[in-house]
Amino acid sequence: MLDTVIIGAYFMVVFAIGYYHSRKERNSKDYFLAGGSVGWFAVGASLFATNISSEHFIGLAGSGASTGLAVGCYEWSASICLFILGWLFVPHYLKSKVYTMPEFLELRFGANCRWYLTIISLLAYVFTKISVSLFAGGILIREVFGWDYMTTAIFLVIATGIYTVFGGLAAVIYTDLFQAILLIVGAIVLTWLGLDKAGGFEGLRSALPPDFFHMIKPIDHPSYPWLGTTIGTLVLGTWYWCTDQVIVQRTLAARGLKDARKGTFFCAALKILPVFILVLPGLCAKAIWPNEVTGDNAYPLLVTRLLPPGLMGLMVAALLAALMSSLSSVFNSCSTLITMDIYKKINPTASEKRLVNVGRYVTIGVVLVSILWIPLIRNLNNEVYQYLQSVQAYVGAPITAVFLTGILWRGATAAAAFTTLIVGGLLGASRFALDILHNAMKMDLGVLNKVVDFSFLNFSIIVFVLCVAIMLGVSSVTARKPLHLIADLTIEPGGAIAGSKSEIIFTVVVLSAVLGLWIHFA
Repeated sequence: MLDTVIIGAYFMVVFAIGYYHSRKERNSKDYFLAGGSVGWFAVGASLFATNISSEHFIGLAGSGASTGLAVGCYEWSASICLFILGWLFVPHYLKSKVYTMPEFLELRFGANCRWYLTIISLLAYVFTKISVSLFAGGILIREVFGWDYMTTAIFLVIATGIYTVFGGLAAVIYTDLFQAILLIVGAIVLTWLGLDKAGGFEGLRSALPPDFFHMIKPIDHPSYPWLGTTIGTLVLGTWYWCTDQVIVQRTLAARGLKDARKGTFFCAALKILPVFILVLPGLCAKAIWPNEVTGDNAYPLLVTRLLPPGLMGLMVAALLAALMSSLSSVFNSCSTLITMDIYKKINPTASEKRLVNVGRYVTIGVVLVSILWIPLIRNLNNEVYQYLQSVQAYVGAPITAVFLTGILWRGATAAAAFTTLIVGGLLGASRFALDILHNAMKMDLGVLNKVVDFSFLNFSIIVFVLCVAIMLGVSSVTARKPLHLIADLTIEPGGAIAGSKSEIIFTVVVLSAVLGLWIHFA
């Protein structure tokens, strides 16, 4: 009974926040960017909640149970990337007054790059972000609560869609704020119980292989080679944290540069936590039930066997919060991309009211597509789940190269950017196709088997270096368009670096903590 009351209270709070933000008359900036009025704490919490979804509870704990702490490299690299977002990218995004990342790319490099990024982003959101969240959420729902997957998934998609449709980004951000607190508290409680059951850190170290506590692996390690986990994660992280619409849209909604920057810094500090509250529980599960834990079942086992009534309801709410916060963010970002990068591009004289209505209709459309996608997602297996994760790595390197080069170097040209996106995208798509043929369809690819066996993290570094070379080479032989056609958004000396003393101190402290943790668990 207590669990039901807690879950019911969770939904009441979420819908109350959504209803509050749906009451105001809205223009496009209000609906898509929360009126540019969000403070730093909400920005940072929303960034964290948007990132942490159901696949993190399943995937991070599962990897922790299988290989140890090494998967945490993504989380601590994210802290570094968030400082790059705050110090380098955000000043340019806010200066350009854009709504979307494709719009920014058009200002810097022209319409072709905008169309490319819009299409790639939409495909990635529908077929990877939504799919992965619902797939991992389905595992939790089935294993932990025994609920019918189809009915529950449809309910959650509709419930999330309701407050996203009517409340816009403001509703998404402020529900994220509440959900971030809830999922952190729930995860901390379960970690504490798991550690206590496992006998603390001493119990973990005595029950698990020593390698589980080392994050630096040999360069030929199939999943976590040291080069990939240090440099490769930064390449992919820069794409995800600094150029992805779902993430960056929160900083565009900030009251100004100060709040946007502080929000990214706050999230950078929060990203230290997942190694201890999501990966570590996987190690606890493996230590407690060594013969039962197979990977993805690690977190569900902890929830079902360790939590008493009341705390079970809290954990259910935290898991629902993780899933719904990520879904709402994707729904809103899809709506923003289609409305501002496609509809407004075709109908530049559309009224503010019309843009808001189109945004709502688009969100409803994405919700319906998600519902239609659910039966297929239910049939996915764990291998396909891994493919969906890795495909994002294959599209990220060329986008990172184009954004970084475009901001840091005035000489980068539109022709170079478009060429880089196409070539890099084809390289990533080719590697993904080989993965499917070899791993899923069990085909012998001959000499190409070595390409598939090569870590995708190391592969992303090679693609990134190649893409930077293409940017430099093609730019050197193509003409740059006049500045009155493409906004000069590259760095002014010291312009993006200037910050307050407190911001500099906070950056040094958090980065030192991350570096210290890397060294400790090397």
